[in-house]
Amino acid sequence: MRTFLKLLGGVVVLVLIAGTAYFLNRFPDVPPPRAVTLPTAPEALARGEYLVRHVMVCTVCHSQRDFSKFAGPIRPETFGGGGERFDHDTSGVPGIIISPNITPAALRDWTDGELMRAVAEGVSRDGRALFPLMPYVNYGQLAEDDVLAALAYVRTMAPVESHPAPRTLDFPMNLIVRTIPREASFGPRPSPDDTVAYGQYMVTAAGCGDCHTPMDDRGQPLPGMTLAGGFEFRHPQLGYRVRSANITPDADTGIGQWTQAQFVDKFKGLEGPDDRVLTDEEQRQNTVMPWRQYAGMTREDLGAIYAYLRTVKPVIHRVNAFPDARPRAADGR
Repeated sequence: MRTFLKLLGGVVVLVLIAGTAYFLNRFPDVPPPRAVTLPTAPEALARGEYLVRHVMVCTVCHSQRDFSKFAGPIRPETFGGGGERFDHDTSGVPGIIISPNITPAALRDWTDGELMRAVAEGVSRDGRALFPLMPYVNYGQLAEDDVLAALAYVRTMAPVESHPAPRTLDFPMNLIVRTIPREASFGPRPSPDDTVAYGQYMVTAAGCGDCHTPMDDRGQPLPGMTLAGGFEFRHPQLGYRVRSANITPDADTGIGQWTQAQFVDKFKGLEGPDDRVLTDEEQRQNTVMPWRQYAGMTREDLGAIYAYLRTVKPVIHRVNAFPDARPRAADGR
């Protein structure tokens, strides 16, 4: 009997080893990097800069932010150099991710195809699956020329010499993450004349749903709650909580009573720098929403986003955006 059990145990171990080897070789399941050529025309680079800085906001995550100020502006000396921390407490990440350096100092040995595969399909140069905090699933749905333009601009950014620490993911996410990357399915960019379709495209590029859709404890979007807000973040130094807003067109708890002008002006009113350091009370109502970067979008693009958001399913979901803010006294103090 003991011999049989030993043999059975050995078979189980061999099956587990073989299964693990198959899994590791099978995933991530995306093709090898393609041969691509990034554009060099001035208009393509200008488009890429607009997307990277104000729509896809790549440099918001791939820089360090100064949360002593409203909306955590980028520390200029870290622009594109990575180093921003995402973890369980600050953003619900199942592990610790330090954003990598995406300036030419770190990417000089990458081919254009390797860079495209990482951004649009989620597999790094070394074959490692990227965690979808990097919204490659979104980017793989955009127009290919937009992604190429964005990457072309990234290649022109000033080099920053920095070496952020590698990520650590909790089990079983360190295995699950290998199954998430997928082959890009690029499509055409809708005409701005088709305001709703173009607005949906811009919402995908800007990743609005990633922060404005609440998640369960496994990091999965809650069914029926798309764009309904409530995703919780914490101030990285002070721990104060902030929850994303409901941006569905519900009249009472979303943006259903907002006009297009109010929506667009909310962004454009925050365009430009503000170096004022917040008081502790103001920090309790600070936000991770990169308002000043998104404020750089054109009024037309912001208006298209509004037009699309008006078409999504209204969800009744009242969000207490700043649960750690102190209630005001009766005299307003």
